[in-house]
Amino acid sequence: MIYLDNAATSFPKPPEVCQAVAGVMMKIGGNPGRGGHPGALAGGRILETCRERAAELVGAKQPDHIIFTFNGTDALNIALKGYLHRGDEVIVSHQEHNAVMRPLMGLQDRGEIRVRMAEPDERGVLGRDSITALVNKNTALVVLCHASNVTGCIQPARLLIQAAHEKGIPVLLDAAQTAGTENLSSLGADMIAMPGHKGLLGPMGTGLLYVAPHMDMHPVREGGTGSASESLRQPAMLPDLLESGTHNLPGIAGLCQGLKFVHRFGAEIREYERALAWRLEEKLRNMPHVQMMGAAGVEKAAIVSFNIRGKDPGEVTDVLDRAGFALRGGLHCAPSIHAFHGTRGAVRVSPGLYNTEKEIDALAEAVYKIQ
Repeated sequence: MIYLDNAATSFPKPPEVCQAVAGVMMKIGGNPGRGGHPGALAGGRILETCRERAAELVGAKQPDHIIFTFNGTDALNIALKGYLHRGDEVIVSHQEHNAVMRPLMGLQDRGEIRVRMAEPDERGVLGRDSITALVNKNTALVVLCHASNVTGCIQPARLLIQAAHEKGIPVLLDAAQTAGTENLSSLGADMIAMPGHKGLLGPMGTGLLYVAPHMDMHPVREGGTGSASESLRQPAMLPDLLESGTHNLPGIAGLCQGLKFVHRFGAEIREYERALAWRLEEKLRNMPHVQMMGAAGVEKAAIVSFNIRGKDPGEVTDVLDRAGFALRGGLHCAPSIHAFHGTRGAVRVSPGLYNTEKEIDALAEAVYKIQ
């Protein structure tokens, strides 16, 4: 199998990630914060090391403002439901994933909030005015998908966050496709949601949420935290306010090693993956029956999506799967971006750090034969 579905989850993982997961399962029999014995203390040190590495990734001065979550979707749910109040309005981009839109539409359907969508230019890029034109007295939050999981289009996050801040509006950044490869520390986002299993190279079932000190949050789940046990109320300090129950310590141990890996090699990974994506895109654009998604010349993550005229993307994906390529076809849980481009699905290719030019060329040859 030639694995080219890294936008869904990165694979394979660096060996040290797998070793860290197994090491916790075999050697650390303690629950962090739930005991003073060596196993519990060792588990606590893993949590704190992972928080510190994640804080460095996003430029946070306080590691306690890094929240461990089940995944990127959980991080977004905590951010949205832990910050918004009845009567609030939320501005979103056109390329949001269902991990953002479904929680928001659920809140809107219950009459709690109102969702407004910012309009991009013809390339799919948002400008300052697309945000500021929608701001009113009820606007409470801007949610920005940093990079589309369909086209790879990277929005000018620093510019858009600055525009929102000038209007006094905080920004939640969905960094599902950029955490680990793009610089998040200088963007100024008030909250950043990140899955652990994609660009951060950690295991599935892990995620992170950064919450800036000025954000006034309320918990979306409550329970045991291993702290303030004498109180029947949820602790008010972070991270305990937003973290209840036993952590996924094996997963977090693997994520900790993934963070260490991207701290060291993230810039190189970014350039290598983009070069592979660009190589494929160049080949596909020269095929007469292939239709590319996304405008040329726009800054993109390492994602290439396309269709073949007259063929269903699911059918094309199945043919390529039988030829040994692991891809993803369909709407990719992002119907709004397909509506913007007038498509009803696409074949998505997302190379990773372990792919090669030879594999990219083999895929291009397979697509050429189909089209």
